[in-house]
This record gives sequence, C-alpha cells and structure tokens, in this order.
Amino acid sequence: MLGLHRRRWQQLRRRAGVNAPEEFASVAGRSCPASYGYGAGVFRRAPDFACDTLYVIGGLYGNPEALDAVEAMAALEAGQAQAPPTLAFNGDFHWFDASDAAFADIQRRVLRHIALRGNVETELAADDAGFGCGCGYPDDVGDDEVERSNQILLRLRATAMRHPHQRLLMGALPMHAVALVAGARIGIVHGDAQALAGWGFAQSSLDDRGQREALLRQFSQSGIDVFASSHTCLPALRRFDAGGRTHAVINNGAAGMPNFEGARHGVISRIASTPAPASLPVLHEAAWPVAGRMLHVAALAVRYDHEGWRARFLADWPPGSPAHRSYFRRIEQGPAYTPRDAYR
Repeated sequence: MLGLHRRRWQQLRRRAGVNAPEEFASVAGRSCPASYGYGAGVFRRAPDFACDTLYVIGGLYGNPEALDAVEAMAALEAGQAQAPPTLAFNGDFHWFDASDAAFADIQRRVLRHIALRGNVETELAADDAGFGCGCGYPDDVGDDEVERSNQILLRLRATAMRHPHQRLLMGALPMHAVALVAGARIGIVHGDAQALAGWGFAQSSLDDRGQREALLRQFSQSGIDVFASSHTCLPALRRFDAGGRTHAVINNGAAGMPNFEGARHGVISRIASTPAPASLPVLHEAAWPVAGRMLHVAALAVRYDHEGWRARFLADWPPGSPAHRSYFRRIEQGPAYTPRDAYR
C-alpha cells in the first residue's frame, strides 16, 4: 500500500507541476513541517483585539452559500445590538473552491475580516508540496482518504498558483490570535494549543482522561480561558474546572459542511458578553463567570442554501472526483455524529 501511495503521489506531483521531494511521499497528509508548531506559551501575551461578541468561523471550505448565511446572522445580530459581531475565520476557508472565480470570491470576502491560516491556506502558500494537504491525519484515518485530500489540495494549488498575490496574503496570515471578550482571554486557533494541525481538540481527545492533565497544563501555560478551534471537522464543547477556574474548548467543526447525522447545516462558535438572541439558530449554549462577568459560549447552526451549494459542488467535483468520493455523502446526509456527542 505504501509503495502504491508513493507512486500515485509522484504522478500527481508531476501532473500538477509542483515540487515535492520524494522522501515526503509517504508522509504527505500525515506529517507536518516543524513550522506548524508553536506551543501553548505563545498565547501568554496581550490580546490582539477586544470585542463584545465574537463569531469564530472555521472550516468554511470554500462554500459561499455558508458565508452568505454567516454574514446574514451577523447582520441580524448587529441590528439588535449596539455593536456588530466581530468575525474571525480560523482557517481552511478554502478547499472546494477550485474555480478561479470561486477562489477569488472566498478570498476577498474572508479577508475583509480577521483571518488565520489553516493547513489548507498554509500549504497553498508554500512552495514545497511535500506535506500534501498538511492535515496531520492520525493513524485511524485510512490511506485512501488521506490520498484523496492530497489530490484535492493539488488541484486547489493549481488554482492558487494563478493568483500569486493571494498566495502571498495567505502566507502572511497568522496561525493564532488572542481575543478579549467579557474579560475572558480567548485563544483562536485552527488546530490546538500546540500546533496548526494538532488534533488535541478533537472530541475523542477532549474526552480522554489520560490527556486531561496535559490539557489543563496547556491552559495554565497559555493563560487562556477558552480555546476556539476547528481543524478536526467535528464540533465539540467541553468545560474543565481547575484551580477554582473554569476553562473550555469549543470546536465548531465545519462552517461549510454538515456536522450531524441527518442535518444539512454548518456550525460556528459565538463567544460573547450576552446570551445569543432568540432570533439566532442556537444549537447549544453555556455560560459561566470569568473575571466577575458572565461569558456566554454557543454553537450556532449555519443554515445555508443546500441546493445552491450542492449544484456548485457538483459542477467542480463530479462523481468520481476525490472530493466527491470523500465528502458528497456527508454533504447530503451528514456524518455519523450527533449533537449529544458534541455538547455533553
């Protein structure tokens, strides 16, 4: 299998006309460069910005219909509050937008707001394609799925290469940010507290008691009250009490794809000094005191135009394409995952 994977990856590299050293062929999509790491201590700094209401939007995956829905929610809330929500995109806003027009549109609209780079944007901006999609997939993800993600990245890279200025902009985006919301320090990441493509904020990792001590140590090292992430593509919200203080991780999963079985909506995170308005599609909300004020953390449904997105996806990724084989069933039916899994 490994030899087949290597030969296939070499063929894809040559077809895409990109440079990827042969020794990286067997690790493309599973291993990441050292530059992806940063460690929890980087968050112990002054906040990069402050706001009363923060939307964290991860895993847009090039879905403009989902972006329309997010902007509509923000506009709705802005009409009911003194200040509009601050939008922060925490990576992988590109993925299925392989056409030039779609790629340029997503890039332009996202960069109007606060934006971080995920592994997708980092690999699109890189000159070396040897790490594939840069997903850092764990061992329980099959080789076929990893290879299809690498193929998607290569096709998207061909699009990005036609937009050199946008590649420069993506490469200059930060990997993490610190926000101050209602007196709480919010660490915005794509992966986890340690690395751009880390899987430490996956639901299974958050529920692993064997990793609890290390997780609490990361909160202590970072000075962060809440980490907001996305990379693992499935949502989760978990709270942890340590030393008389409450910490939390909220992973929004994917804004641009279904997150639950039988549902066709994305998910974003809302972190604010006030509860979510009743007009918003709240999936789950929790609140607790931080620095003498109440902090409200919620998961919001992104109810985008499914038929419009479906048609757009199929135009770029027809049956038999790598994205169709990996994602179309999820787009139509959602993953084998439930809100109870996410919001225990």
